[in-house]
Amino acid sequence: MSNNSIFIEKLRSAGLRPTKQRIKICKVLFGRKNTFHFTISDLNKILEKKLNKKISIATIYNTVNALKSKAYLKEISINSEKNYFDTNTSNHHHFYNESTNELIDLQNSDIDKVKVKKSLSGKRIKSIEVLVKIENN
Repeated sequence: MSNNSIFIEKLRSAGLRPTKQRIKICKVLFGRKNTFHFTISDLNKILEKKLNKKISIATIYNTVNALKSKAYLKEISINSEKNYFDTNTSNHHHFYNESTNELIDLQNSDIDKVKVKKSLSGKRIKSIEVLVKIENN
């Protein structure tokens, strides 16, 4: 199956029509060797640079959020003003460098087991993902 076919299938399963622009967004997100972290603004800049033309921010936002809703992307909230998306959707941890706004993967083996002592009635823990905020010296 070609990459375009995979991208088209992802878009369709997310309830989106596979337009040329959305396929290009998928190429940037999933057509790479390594996973990566991005904000909507970062993705917009990458797309402009690669394509030499603009894709509307609404198209980017809607495509990313539809892909997130189908678990093709993971959202990491840094604070109330900053959300990153990750193409690595497995449970894993992150460093967040507040000096550079860089999100860096940490593997589960990089963090000792986290023990949560409090439980909430009628709730269960779905996952534990640690965000360690750092800054440059």
